[in-house]
Amino acid sequence: MGWQRTFLLGRRSKGCHLITDEVSSQIEAGLKDVQVGMLFLFVQHTSCALTLNENWDPDMDMALDCVVPESLDWLHTDEGPDVSHTKSSLVGSTISIPITNGSLSLGTWQGIYLTEFRHLAHTRTVVATIL
Repeated sequence: MGWQRTFLLGRRSKGCHLITDEVSSQIEAGLKDVQVGMLFLFVQHTSCALTLNENWDPDMDMALDCVVPESLDWLHTDEGPDVSHTKSSLVGSTISIPITNGSLSLGTWQGIYLTEFRHLAHTRTVVATIL
């Protein structure tokens, strides 16, 4: 049988934010009896993304800015040069993590990141599903 919870992440402005602890506290009840399973995380927005990366990687935001610069001649400018939708498509809105004996099976240095592409701080809604 599956388990699912929708929760809000705290307000964050542009950048790559380590959210492993925040996610873990939200899914603790769903993990407790799972011996072998999968966690699926989905962010319900098109201007941010979820990814796994090294627990401390200060270069990721800079690298994404080089891949998709704000200086391009963007057509969708209702909220400023809108690089956020392109970056969101490249990074992705969903990640999956194996569960073993009630714990996330992350590698030694892996962490869950919210990559926020808007300059103004936003709260973000995440759907966690455990199967």
